[in-house]
Amino acid sequence: MGLRQLDEKTVAMLVAEATAAPSMHNAQPWRFRFLADERLLLLRADPERAMPRSDPGNRALHIGCGAALFNLRVAAAHADLVPETRLLPEPQDPLLLAAVHLADPAGNSRDDDLARLYPAIRQRHTSRHPFAEQDIPEEMRAVLQDAAAREEAELLFPGAWHAETLLDLIRDAESRDVMDPDAREDLVRWTRLGPEADTAVDGVPEYAFGPRKRDGKAPVRDFAGRRAVADRGTTTFEHTPHLALLSTLGDGPADWLRAGQALERVLLEATLADLATSLTSHALENRELRLLARDPGTGTGQVQMVLRIGYGPRGPATPRRPVRDVLEIV
Repeated sequence: MGLRQLDEKTVAMLVAEATAAPSMHNAQPWRFRFLADERLLLLRADPERAMPRSDPGNRALHIGCGAALFNLRVAAAHADLVPETRLLPEPQDPLLLAAVHLADPAGNSRDDDLARLYPAIRQRHTSRHPFAEQDIPEEMRAVLQDAAAREEAELLFPGAWHAETLLDLIRDAESRDVMDPDAREDLVRWTRLGPEADTAVDGVPEYAFGPRKRDGKAPVRDFAGRRAVADRGTTTFEHTPHLALLSTLGDGPADWLRAGQALERVLLEATLADLATSLTSHALENRELRLLARDPGTGTGQVQMVLRIGYGPRGPATPRRPVRDVLEIV
């Protein structure tokens, strides 16, 4: 390759950008292995970071890894590489989620539309703060829907009745957690309180919880629960939250990986447009509730994520594991 050798620094940069992706409770359930001779970067699931209570089928794990895969593709395009991607390349190895061959561009094969999203990778943060009671322009909605479609997914902005149904499902999920202490086991495991929040490399630190909701209908998960958090106030959230449903045709591991890539593409586009975003999978962690979240008009598609989108403050950056902990080069 001459001057275009993929040295360890370049590979580490790609992985660092990949790991800026969102994942359920910021568990960061991924590992990477780079085969230098083949210029092949392998994405693997990390089963030690799975959530048996709230994600027994590893659906959310795959979505998080899919989001990391999309960031990797964006970073590769930014580095003037072509990420030739295969999902689930070895059926006998279910933890191997994707193989990405980092090729040199031939002619005009670099994906400039991917590369332009690169600045948003580090700007995107989940916001658990109130958003303004302000509509999202139709042209912006169309941009976000096109972003999802590019990754073989659909983004639906539900009407008022459907949105109320979604909010009811989320409240039902919250009530279930209150009645079942075991349901909060994963959440407690992945939240970081007190001094631990300042040194954590994963999980959701208390400074990212946002204020408690005093009033309003915005679906914002309360990571503190009944635990005390110093200097955390309460406030009113929006009464008409702008929700969007991300769906796929199927509901298997490959579909979940596509959903993760579509999710991150939508989030990066929203970030470039100065939109704040947060995610909720609370009502989707139970398959029966997840089926009820579908478009009542068509009844088709598999809802994989509920997004809350609007104009408001971006959340703080949350911790990330060092690249050396998630990347092996051979």
